[in-house]
Parts: sequence; C-alpha cells; structure tokens
Amino acid sequence: MTGHLRDVWERFLLFFPLVSMGLLALGTYWLVRSTPPGDGPVVQRPVAHEPDYFLDEFSVKTFDGAGRVRTEVHGSKARHYPDTLWLEVDRIRVRSFDEQGRMTTASAERGLTNEDASEVQLMGNAVLVRDGHSGQGDSGSPRMEYRGEFLHAFMNTERVESNKPVQLVRGNDRFTADRMEFDNVEQVLLLSGRVRGTLMPVVN
Repeated sequence: MTGHLRDVWERFLLFFPLVSMGLLALGTYWLVRSTPPGDGPVVQRPVAHEPDYFLDEFSVKTFDGAGRVRTEVHGSKARHYPDTLWLEVDRIRVRSFDEQGRMTTASAERGLTNEDASEVQLMGNAVLVRDGHSGQGDSGSPRMEYRGEFLHAFMNTERVESNKPVQLVRGNDRFTADRMEFDNVEQVLLLSGRVRGTLMPVVN
C-alpha cells in the first residue's frame, strides 16, 4: 500500500507542471473573454474651469495672412482656461489693427480675451481708443474714446458694448449713458438709461 501511494505521488509530481500550465491558460482565456473590448465608447470627464497654464509679464501677437500684426496683448499675469479657451489677464493692454492699418488700443485692470484676441472684455478702469481717419466727403471717421468699468469690444467687427455706465467721446462730442452699443462700421450708436450729451458745432 505504501509503495502504491508513493507511485501515485511521483506520477502527480511528474504531471503537476503540465496541469498547472493548463489551468493558467484557461484562466487567461477566461479573463480575455470577460474583459470588455477596448474600442467601445469612452466616457470623457468634463473639463473643469481651472487654468491649465499661467503667464507672467507676457506679450502675445496674432498675424493676418500677409504676416502683418493684427493684435498684440500685454499683461502682468494671465491664466488660460481650457473649458472656455479664454485667457484671463491682469493689467491688460491691447493693440489691434484693422485692414486699413488703423489702430485701436484698450486697457483695464483685468480682461478676458479669446484665442485670436478678436473679442475682449475689459473690467475695471476700462479705456478703449479707436484712431480716427480722414477721408473725402463723409467717408472720414473721428477719434473714438470709451471709458467705463466694463467694456466689451469686438475687434474685427468694430463693435463696442457695455451694460454699465459709460463715457463716450466722439471727436469733440461727449456722451454719458447707463448702457451703450456702438457699431463703427454701420456708424450706429445706441445709448440707453440716463443719457447726457454735448454736441459741438462743426467748424468748416
């Protein structure tokens, strides 16, 4: 009996590695069959409103198709938010040029700008100045200056809006209002709320 048990034990030890490898292969096959396919839909987590990079004492320029500077943004500090693709800038300074080369400058304590600086929101001591230009007949445009605690400027379409009190200087004329919308291309000015204006006579 003892000899028979010894013979069985030796046979077991002889085949044990083969049996173990078989069990391991079966376990691996089961895991592969149980794992969901990798090409299924991937659930992406929403991007949080947190800055993904910072800038200090920076200057960013954008160019048109001819290589000319279209906009230039300066600031003391900036934070970029990947969820909105906007840049929040402290002590913002902006220079923008239209297709005729006329310059618009803007400054404020804080600002928000999109990636190409075509849209700028100015907050705190906001000032925006658009250069005037001379032209034949009525084609000229006077210098425009806007001041307020908030200004929303659309650089490419030459529009300026504000839902807060604003001061506007157009050439020698001066206006104040609670809200403003101005389209420089269409030469349309909308002032609402408490509106005050001083119109200077045109001197030929």
